[in-house]
Amino acid sequence: MLLDFLDHHDAQRIYLVGDIIDGWRLRKKRFWPASHQEVMNQILERGRRGVELTYIPGNHDEFLRKHTRTRFGCIRFADSVEHLTAEGRRYLVIHGDQFDVVMQNAKWLAFLGDRFYATALALNTWLNIIRHRLGLNYWSLGSFAKQHVKQFVNFIGQFEDTIFAEIDKRELDGIICGHIHHAADREVNGIHYLNTGDWVESCTAIGENLDGSLEVIRWQGAEQIFARAAKDTETNVAA
Repeated sequence: MLLDFLDHHDAQRIYLVGDIIDGWRLRKKRFWPASHQEVMNQILERGRRGVELTYIPGNHDEFLRKHTRTRFGCIRFADSVEHLTAEGRRYLVIHGDQFDVVMQNAKWLAFLGDRFYATALALNTWLNIIRHRLGLNYWSLGSFAKQHVKQFVNFIGQFEDTIFAEIDKRELDGIICGHIHHAADREVNGIHYLNTGDWVESCTAIGENLDGSLEVIRWQGAEQIFARAAKDTETNVAA
């Protein structure tokens, strides 16, 4: 789905807003299928053609934060950057784990949460294989939990409140971040909050139009996501 999205979109500047490479998983088991390499190859090819690539590491690829060089080939590394839109609005672009109280004060709990999320995704795949064979539509266990489980709702609310306070303090117009796997586009007290979501379930990104307006792009095709995930599960169960 990400490759399909890249095939249909072009840009002068691309921000990779963290957790592009899952270092937490790679520490436990080597897993790098050809499809992952194909995504990286297409992004790097754009960099070689002159597209400005900025990689902002997240908590899952935090090993890249220790990178001593600010530029590696066609990629620039930064903990955060300030983006100026075509209409002159200033946005902080950052992964967002810096505003996550759990990540900052109880990292072991974040690891535990990651295991829970991975388990939910695995269950979600098998659940939707069954639903597909019964003729039912795709249904996301992760999205359901985020919308209805009180702890998830409270966590997202606290995360966003912390961000609004920080952006107000910096006197910026808004923020573009990720981290919580929950795409968003809303304005509170003049501060524009944009969250990229993810390419695990929601398949979303933030795009800037030629007039400088920013929006969440929801790349449709949950059925296609499921069909591909089900095929991968059936042909490569060990993954």
